[in-house]
Amino acid sequence: MDLRQLTTYRVLARTLNFHQAAEQLHCVQSTVTAQIQALEDELGARLFDRLGRRVVLTDAGTRLVVYADRLLNLADEARLAVSGQKDQAGTLTISATETLCTYRLPAVLHRFRRRFPRVRLIFFALAYSELRQAVAEGVVDVAFVMEEPIIGAALHAEPLCAEPIHLVVSPDHPLARRRGILPVDLEAETILVTEPGCSYRVQFQHRLNTAGVQPASVLEFNSIEAIKQCAMVGMGIGVLPAVATNAETAHRKLLVLPWRGKPIRMITQAIRHKQKWVSPALQAFLSVVKEGLLTPAGKDPAIQPSKRG
Repeated sequence: MDLRQLTTYRVLARTLNFHQAAEQLHCVQSTVTAQIQALEDELGARLFDRLGRRVVLTDAGTRLVVYADRLLNLADEARLAVSGQKDQAGTLTISATETLCTYRLPAVLHRFRRRFPRVRLIFFALAYSELRQAVAEGVVDVAFVMEEPIIGAALHAEPLCAEPIHLVVSPDHPLARRRGILPVDLEAETILVTEPGCSYRVQFQHRLNTAGVQPASVLEFNSIEAIKQCAMVGMGIGVLPAVATNAETAHRKLLVLPWRGKPIRMITQAIRHKQKWVSPALQAFLSVVKEGLLTPAGKDPAIQPSKRG
């Protein structure tokens, strides 16, 4: 199989958009179409279905993702081994949740691009529920998640920094005047949260369940910005990472409630497949990540994953 075709296929499998794939590959859309058609002809299988304006992977296309990643990584490894190059070059695919995309990674990505301009970064956001699968299937080289310490035989997790989760309200909210908030104080309140399955929402809900508390109303949003805006106008209590609300709390657009229950805390972690080849480019990227995000809290033994992982 032609490595250029596999590269085009892998980008299209991630974007599921011919126009975006062409932009990332710095070519015209007709070139992407031609290379995908040639690959499908060689394999004797359709890799993508065109459903109107939508592009979706077929079963064959889904199965090829892992093999394409292995072949392209092996090609990079062979090139470096034969040429004896020790410099950082190639392509890295990075993914993260919305919170980390917005508040943790921009400075890290900028620093890496300045130091290693020959490494091509492909970066896209994924839902929390999709990140582990993307790493396990080799779709991304490294992903960033905010959750409790990860334990898993297939994944290597690097704890980076602790992420306190705050309850935030408008300065005019009745609870803003309280000196202490316990789970029972939330029974008559409206809670503003992210989508089901979000790690910090799950931990917060566990705190309420343990206390036998059921809020009057729970409103779900798929946007952190929407939660903040709704909290600022007094719609309810937002449950968000501190890093996402620092600007608003600094300007007193939001206030942090003095939570007296068990602390709610997540850990930002970089995860990658244990069997994935760590190229010089990936090694360099992980070093920049640690330089930018690793804090003393990230080295705390209490937040390290179990040795079983």
